[in-house]
Amino acid sequence: MSGSNGTTRVVVVGHGMVGSRFADDLHARDAERRFHVTVLGAEEYEPYNRVLLSEVVAGKLDVASLSLPRSVRERTSVLPGTTAVAIDRAEQVVVDSAGCAYPYDVVVLATGARARIPALDGLGAGDDEAALPAGVHALRTLDDAREIVAATVNARTAVVVGAGVLGLEVACGLAHRGLDVTVVHGGASLMDRQLDGDAGAVVTGELGRLGIGVRLAARTQEVLVRDGRLDGVRLEGGERLDADLLVLTAGTVPEVGLARRAGLDVARGVVVGPDLAAPADPRVFAIGDCAEPPEGGTGLIAQGWDQARRLALLLTGQRNEPADADPEAATVPAGAPLPQGGTDVVRVKAVGLDVVSMGVSGARRGGDAGHRSVRLTDPVGGRHVEVVVADGRVVGATCVGAGQVAADLVAAYTRATPAPSDPAQLLLRPVGGAPEPAASPTLMPDRTTVCRCNGVTKGEIVACWRHGADTVEDVARETRATTGCGGCKDVVCGLLDWLGTTDPDRARAREPRRAVGEVVAEVEEPAQARG
Repeated sequence: MSGSNGTTRVVVVGHGMVGSRFADDLHARDAERRFHVTVLGAEEYEPYNRVLLSEVVAGKLDVASLSLPRSVRERTSVLPGTTAVAIDRAEQVVVDSAGCAYPYDVVVLATGARARIPALDGLGAGDDEAALPAGVHALRTLDDAREIVAATVNARTAVVVGAGVLGLEVACGLAHRGLDVTVVHGGASLMDRQLDGDAGAVVTGELGRLGIGVRLAARTQEVLVRDGRLDGVRLEGGERLDADLLVLTAGTVPEVGLARRAGLDVARGVVVGPDLAAPADPRVFAIGDCAEPPEGGTGLIAQGWDQARRLALLLTGQRNEPADADPEAATVPAGAPLPQGGTDVVRVKAVGLDVVSMGVSGARRGGDAGHRSVRLTDPVGGRHVEVVVADGRVVGATCVGAGQVAADLVAAYTRATPAPSDPAQLLLRPVGGAPEPAASPTLMPDRTTVCRCNGVTKGEIVACWRHGADTVEDVARETRATTGCGGCKDVVCGLLDWLGTTDPDRARAREPRRAVGEVVAEVEEPAQARG
């Protein structure tokens, strides 16, 4: 896939969380300097953390804090505000809206997804966000978040359509800003993809304590507009809800128009094989929310980042990197594969609401005879905890209002640590080995994964510290820790506090800063040797 001069020209369509990650990953592994990357980004902005947009709506974060660290590389050309409109596979060029052509040897589609606009009376033409009446917003981009925040200045009542993770985060955020909020959801319970009825009922009760109204098994029929501006919504059955702000959180639709026009296979997303290549053209790949791999798309950023890493390894001809080992790996016989944990952890990042779900839970619960579950439901106390165990491992869990237990279960699930013979103990005591920033970081093995979204270990953070990274922002820039869901920020802060206390004299006498690829390689090489 190389050009005549030995350089492989890669055009990445999409400069979001996954496209920018792929460009960085590719060059971090391009020791032979074979690749030149051109990134076309439709948005005018530098890459930002889309996962945390709801926290901007809530006022917990400002827009500037969403920017993602990005390495400036001499063989990468980033063109923000450039929209790709066609792929000419015969001529091997990508064409933008201004008619400029970008030759390629490899195309990587990282076009993401757009907000799904439900077909409701009063909303105009289908998925066209530009046709929405004043006061009606989706939440998918930085501009969306800014517009919603601006709308809250004069709004008093808000309706949120959709009660998935984003819907609940937005509802809590708007309530935190003082609005009278009602959530409308067509399902029988909230977050019904992740939560069963009992867990959903506890969440409903918690929303009530926050002053948020809930309409379940209710469908929005019409958006009421007066003089071009939102006036309320009408539900099926006739109930009217007054509103001067409506936020649509009805899911997403993969951006596949470019792929479809290029004659590639498209189902819900761009169909790709295990190697992430389009079956019709081995020079075209798709990653992130726009892709539909054989295992299906999760919509979680961890999957997109894993695909970016895998594709970078594939294009550079490197073997797969070993999975992070756990402290318990010492008990695994030599040569035996390490147990693999899950990555599909879903967290609600909301003011006043704490929900974590993973693996076998909610709609994914079946009648598997090999699954053993234990649950505790306490609606009055606002708690619901359930853990599912199979073959001596945690394979699923649901936690509402139980933050410490949730942290322990996430550690057990993602690290595939052995579960106790009595699963009830998982709800009654901490799971051994969970990183606790306020305790003693010295007890955390260097290979303990601190940031699950990015696969960053304690050892990598310590290595960054020794090479000049002494703030959370520095660590994020060097390792990307804290730039995913943000759930590891307290752990990273704890590690830096510990290092500042135990190693103050070395804090200013460290080696010059180096690129993340060099620091990670320094940590990985001894680990690979041990493996």
